[in-house]
Amino acid sequence: MTIEPKARPIRRALISVSDRTAIVPFAKGLAGRGVTIISTGGSAQTLAAGGLRVTEVAEVTGVAEFLDGRVKTLHPAIHGGLLARRDRPDHLAALAERGIAPIDLLVCNLYPFAQTVVTGARPEDCIENIDIGGVALVRAAAKNYDAVTVVTDPGDYEAILAELDAGDGAVGTDMRRTLARKGFALTAAYDAAIAEWMARAEGVDFPETIVLSGRLAQRLRYGENPHQSAAFYRTGEARPGVATACQLQGKELSYNNYGDADAAFELVAEFAGPAVAIVKHANPCGVAVGETIREAWEKALACDPLSAYGGIVALNRALDRETAEAIGRLFIEVVIAPAAGEEAASVLARRASLRLLVAGAVPEAAAPGRTVRSLSGGILVQERDRLCAGPERLRTVSRREPSETELADLLFAEKVVKYVKSNAVVFARDLATVGIGAGQMNRVDPVRIAVARAGETAQAAGLATSPTSGSVLASDAFFPFPDGLEAAIAAGVTAVIQPGGSVRDDAVIAAADAAGIAMVFSGLRHFRH
Repeated sequence: MTIEPKARPIRRALISVSDRTAIVPFAKGLAGRGVTIISTGGSAQTLAAGGLRVTEVAEVTGVAEFLDGRVKTLHPAIHGGLLARRDRPDHLAALAERGIAPIDLLVCNLYPFAQTVVTGARPEDCIENIDIGGVALVRAAAKNYDAVTVVTDPGDYEAILAELDAGDGAVGTDMRRTLARKGFALTAAYDAAIAEWMARAEGVDFPETIVLSGRLAQRLRYGENPHQSAAFYRTGEARPGVATACQLQGKELSYNNYGDADAAFELVAEFAGPAVAIVKHANPCGVAVGETIREAWEKALACDPLSAYGGIVALNRALDRETAEAIGRLFIEVVIAPAAGEEAASVLARRASLRLLVAGAVPEAAAPGRTVRSLSGGILVQERDRLCAGPERLRTVSRREPSETELADLLFAEKVVKYVKSNAVVFARDLATVGIGAGQMNRVDPVRIAVARAGETAQAAGLATSPTSGSVLASDAFFPFPDGLEAAIAAGVTAVIQPGGSVRDDAVIAAADAAGIAMVFSGLRHFRH
């Protein structure tokens, strides 16, 4: 089809909408510009109640809707009017022969399938909210955008009316093409949601075809770096987090802010008690559980105050004034919490650039879900790492059993190490991190880095000994040799949790026994790349 730039006058419009937001004033705007309106059942009733003169679709087709409304627009009198090419005399002659008038404008959005699923509705109710006629209408109008204007988003109503005024009752090619693209995107996302729902109902985690869809939420200033363009899309997943949070103040979030805030909030969701996580460049630099959220903040910050500067802070409790005042003393990019008191928000408002996000709730750490990563020519999809070791899963392999205090710290550290880039280790004491080693190519260097940072932090704080002395250690994967463990022992650890499974486990266990420390195997590896 050869498309030539041409403004197309709007004389006849079909309105069939499920979302009736602003449809009456828009239809009045069309009618006031001389447009004839035809419409379907519920939409026609809404328009008529608004004082508009409307022709029912049944009058056009000569067939009353039936099958509980499943069939009403699937008729040549409707689809012929949408699909006929205006540049083809034979198409126009075919319409005239059958007494079919062209339709120049389609206003249509679809049954709320995804919204129905989210409510937990019965399968039969979800199925009844699968739109058939609306999808066919949108695709027909979008295919024939050279002649037909298709509007699927109430947010475009004002622009359409303005275009009609500027074009003396006509819509230009550029706008028709843009609206057609949006129409196809709508139907693609709609079908993707249905396919995903059916796969879940069937218990299929990885279907033969996977389609990812999202709606543009924000054009970002740039991506990971200033020379990269970027945008943020919402997928519609209901999981509480940065994607669905309400931003109460501060500059717009950056690409890196989104990633770090998501990682931080998911981390604090692992803990039942008041918890705070400070994340920098996708890695935690301080995590703690306290009796209060303020205590958790102080303990988390003490791990590495230097790295915390310019970081992201996540809380699993509502932000209160006292904690807000403490956080406000440090330069922080983002604070995300399930809620924030009015006084707390006013405290952080003094820092105009700080972004304060309220998520409404804390995500369920063990809830099923998946993560997606792109690569050249494909995507990787996996189940979210939602497991953590509980006491029942642990197996003591050393001669010495961990004490109750050590066991609590080991389980705490194992949850944190899950969120540290591999290879990773976490030193912890009193339910707080005291040293973190991340992203190294061997298992010894993260230990050395964590110990060195902990020592520097202790020296800056005027402490006589490093906080790693008397701490416990969690490793995201097994120790292939005793050397990494020996470095941790030299730093003063008294207990270690690791997955186990190395061919040299016996040598590593022997090193633990020689030092008199406790070691437990979790059987869970937590690589994070």
